[in-house]
Order: sequence, then C-alpha cells, then structure tokens
Amino acid sequence: MELKELRAAAGLNTRDAARKVGLSSATLNRIELGTRPATPEEVFGLLIVYDVPTLERERLLEMAREAAMPGWWEGSNYSGLSKHLYAVVNFESEATRIINVALSLVPGLLQTPNYIRALLTSLGRTEPEVEKRVAVRAGRHVVLSKPRPPHYLAIIDEAALRRRLGRPAMMAEQLRHILVEADRPNVTVLVVPFAKGGYRGMISPFQVIGFAKAPTVVFLEHIHSSVFLDQPADTMPFQRAIDSIAEAALGPADSADFIARIADEYERE
Repeated sequence: MELKELRAAAGLNTRDAARKVGLSSATLNRIELGTRPATPEEVFGLLIVYDVPTLERERLLEMAREAAMPGWWEGSNYSGLSKHLYAVVNFESEATRIINVALSLVPGLLQTPNYIRALLTSLGRTEPEVEKRVAVRAGRHVVLSKPRPPHYLAIIDEAALRRRLGRPAMMAEQLRHILVEADRPNVTVLVVPFAKGGYRGMISPFQVIGFAKAPTVVFLEHIHSSVFLDQPADTMPFQRAIDSIAEAALGPADSADFIARIADEYERE
C-alpha cells in the first residue's frame, strides 16, 4: 500500500513505473495488491524511481527484507495449520497494534505452554494436536518481543483469571507470566473485575489487529469456524466497544495488583 501511494505521489501509472525498473505492469499490480511479495531489490528500484528520501527509503527497505524472510510458521512442522490460524499468525507478525478482549480464557499471546496444554486437553484434543498447538502458540509469543513489536493491549475479564485449568500451581504460574509480560513497554494489561457488573462488549471475545497502512482487521474465533472482518462498517463497532470496555476496567497498576492477588490465592491452595 505504501508503494502504491508513493507511485501515485510520483505521478506515475503502473505501466510507466514498471517499465522503469524492468518489471511487467501485471507484476507491479500484484505487488501493490499484496498477492505477490516484492524482493528487496525490486523495492529499492521502485523507491529510486519514486525519488523517495534516504531515511524513508531505508525504512521501507527494512520492511522488504523482513517480508522476504520466511516466518517461523512456514516450515513443514506447521503445514497442517488451519487457514484461519495461518492467517492470524501472518497478521500478528505484520501488525503495529493488537488488542485482545478476553472473557473466559487468558488471551492467546499471554498463555503459557502448561495453560495451553490444560485448555486443549479439556477440549478433548489428542496429545499430538496439543503439542503442535503449544509450539504454534510459543512461536506467536515472539511478536511481543521482536525488534519493532506491536503495541499490545489485553483486556481480561476476571472470569478468565478465575477459570481454573489444571492445578492451582499452574494457574498461579500463568498469572505470574501475565505480570511479566505486562512489564514490557509495548504491553498493557487491563482487568475488568466482577464488581463492575455488566459492560458493553462482554458478549464475546475478539481480537483487533491494526496495521501501519492496511485496514484494521477484527478476528472472531469460534470452535468450528472463525471469521475476519475488514470493512470499516463492520470493524468500527468493535473499536468503539474497546473504549467502553477499557472504561470498565481497572488501570494498569491496579490490574497488576488484582492479578497478583489472585495468583497468591492459587499459590495458597
């Protein structure tokens, strides 16, 4: 999308721009549509043609280099991922902001391996399925600690913290892990306690994934199927709901204290 905007700003159509860098117009069209990745060399040529300043050129070249590297999920060990999970992993890797609203379960990006095992075992998954999902979730965690991580906001209902999966010690470990992640400068964790009563957005969990240029995506995950929403008319209600849910939540410091108290309760059992 940025390449498309830069081409338009340079006053070039796809045919003329492609000719100047030795590409076909069809190839450039596919690059701008995102259906064909651009190599760093192609991006460099386009940026020269578009007369992009040096600093901006380096930023976009770095994006191109990162895009050219295979993701951890693209190996044969992950070939059996569902198309929805494969898509959400791709989206998370490119996102500039991610917001999770979690009602009954700890958000995926904050789950520990033991929590994932307990969850999937309770859902009747086989051991091979469980271990594969544990590996996938562990890979997804990397997005929060990469060199240019997204801003991550997790809004967690108290029910998710108190829904026991596995032994109390495992739940205490999970809650302590949330506190560790919340210390990252790009991570914010808010808790909505039972004392707040009902609030807008408490009907179902959802994930909002934002990008630097592309439209925001809302991910709704269900047992047998999942759906992505990307039209503004569909995503805007979820983005508005986030403000309402955040108002019902405790602040970051109070949320951390709240989580720590529940972890203490688990450890005393």
